[in-house]
Amino acid sequence: MFIINRLSKLNNKSCIFKHLSTKPTQEHTQELVNVERLTNDDKGADLKERLKLPPSDVGRRVSEIRNLANVIENVPVPVIAAVDGAALGGGFELALSCDFIVSASNSIFGLVETRLGIIPGAGGTQRLARVVGGSLAKELVYTARLFNAQQALQYGAVNRVNEQNEEGTSAYMCALQIAREITPNGPFAVKMAKKAISHGLQVDINNGCAIEEFCYSQTIPTKDRIEGLLAFVEKRKPIYTGS
Repeated sequence: MFIINRLSKLNNKSCIFKHLSTKPTQEHTQELVNVERLTNDDKGADLKERLKLPPSDVGRRVSEIRNLANVIENVPVPVIAAVDGAALGGGFELALSCDFIVSASNSIFGLVETRLGIIPGAGGTQRLARVVGGSLAKELVYTARLFNAQQALQYGAVNRVNEQNEEGTSAYMCALQIAREITPNGPFAVKMAKKAISHGLQVDINNGCAIEEFCYSQTIPTKDRIEGLLAFVEKRKPIYTGS
């Protein structure tokens, strides 16, 4: 399980990524947290730096962010984006590559690239359209409009909006709560559910159901399926192993 928490200033000078993974244990609450401030060559979309880059390097940098978004999208376990601040441009694109987004009430969103004479290049034109619909995505991208958390919720771009707390971690805490709801469930079943939904969205309903059938079939021979049935009959919590 991964939670990606992006905190960034509006001027994009600095950003912080928090990565949290929860692994199934007897208590289902083991947490590994790393916090890293990205600087120098590790910064993603520094606009002042872009002025000094030749066109070939600009394309390479954008490709790196696009590839990162694709890697996040293809992580086989759930990935939750927690936005406790601003998610603009590439930051919003990375959030859109997650399974879903939870937001603090003071967060701001937007794909603002057309203001700079470019377009979103890390999958934003594709993922935003799939989330909010083509017509609304066009309006938001064409206008480079900023929108707040409540508007993002109304558009369907985020799942939840929580009032920001004094520590500035409201979205992160919400994501952690959701992660803790997921971890007691069968880890392999959750992976197959993600695969069925994510792949099924890319095809028509008939092919989507065929994908679901295949993913369901993968759970049948697992020990976790038997454990789930036994736990239900014995009226106890299941102990899943992911096998």
